Amino acid sequence: MLKRMLAVVAGALFAASGFSAEPQLRDDHPQTYTVVRGDTLWDISARFLKSPWLWPEIWQANSQIENPHLIYPGDVISLVYIDGQPRLIRGGRPDVVKLEPRARSSGPRDAITTIPLNEIRPFLDKTRVLNSSDARDLPYVVSAEESRLYSAPGHVVYVRGLNARPGDQVDIVRPTVVFREVPAGFIWGRSERKYEKKPFQGVRQVTFSSLWQEAADKWPSSKHVDVLGHEVMFIARGRVVRDGDPSTVALLSSELEVAKGDLIVPVDSNPYDASYMPRAPDTVPDNMRVLAVADAERYSGPMRVVALSRGARDGVSNGQVYSIFQQGEHLRDNVKYAKEDLRTTFSDRKAMTTMPDEFLGHVMIFRAFEKVSYGLILDGIRPVQVNDVIRAPQSH
Repeated sequence: MLKRMLAVVAGALFAASGFSAEPQLRDDHPQTYTVVRGDTLWDISARFLKSPWLWPEIWQANSQIENPHLIYPGDVISLVYIDGQPRLIRGGRPDVVKLEPRARSSGPRDAITTIPLNEIRPFLDKTRVLNSSDARDLPYVVSAEESRLYSAPGHVVYVRGLNARPGDQVDIVRPTVVFREVPAGFIWGRSERKYEKKPFQGVRQVTFSSLWQEAADKWPSSKHVDVLGHEVMFIARGRVVRDGDPSTVALLSSELEVAKGDLIVPVDSNPYDASYMPRAPDTVPDNMRVLAVADAERYSGPMRVVALSRGARDGVSNGQVYSIFQQGEHLRDNVKYAKEDLRTTFSDRKAMTTMPDEFLGHVMIFRAFEKVSYGLILDGIRPVQVNDVIRAPQSH
């Protein structure tokens, strides 16, 4: 799902991050806006604010309304001023509340969402990132009935290492990639060698079963390698019909055919919380970059999913909004210093210069694992690619 990706270290510009910035209204903001089906909270806040992630700062929840933080199609969002400060409220003047019967459900399924959930659904209920110890010790499919190469619902498979009772349901997942952070110039990481003179590390991914990964882990510098996580993809659900080693599992449903080597994980009855409130993070973790882009080789754009190289252990959590920057290229100034310039005969250091970093767009975290997080690119002015820098949210 996320493949052939690379990321490196996060840059600076902490001071310009605007962590505690005051909400600023757009010059072309409306006075009122009627919510329509298909809107998202990000869309609505972007109509009023230059910094949509500051929505919580000006949203005036109506305490007289059940579930005041939920917004529904047909609601009117009004801009008012309370004590001289701009506030967004549902309805008209905040001191006039009209209560009347409403012929609509107040259930969360009818409320608008912060981001379009259909764009991220596969990453919510079909994808997980496991830590190294969990991935290493998981039960696995060792074979199938009649020695089938692939199995589908109605077939049974045999699983080793499974500690479950007959009747228990389990999920069957397939490893996709391993995310690893390696030192620049690591012997097995050719794509990182171009960074070896820079003060940051690279991040590479490899296939779960790569033979050279095992060899790389034995290299002396491997103590500096940090496995960020093992991404696995849901492919089937089964029910244990006989315990033992191997156990027998009957396949109930599947997204793909099950094969030898697929892994077994417990059924996650509540895999995610789909209620998000966009906000700025308190801090931005060091060494945070775009680790991978979904369903693409290197580039991504608005309403596309990216994996980021930091997670819950670094303070990353759902709803946090970050800016994405492309780091400026470090190149030789051939205008002032020609290639044959004698001043650079022995060293071209004085001829080197770094271009400014370029803002690309905003990304919001929708699922955070221990060392890796998934985010949705909300807007953008240029393509996002692996290695791009994650910084505090800024208005552009």
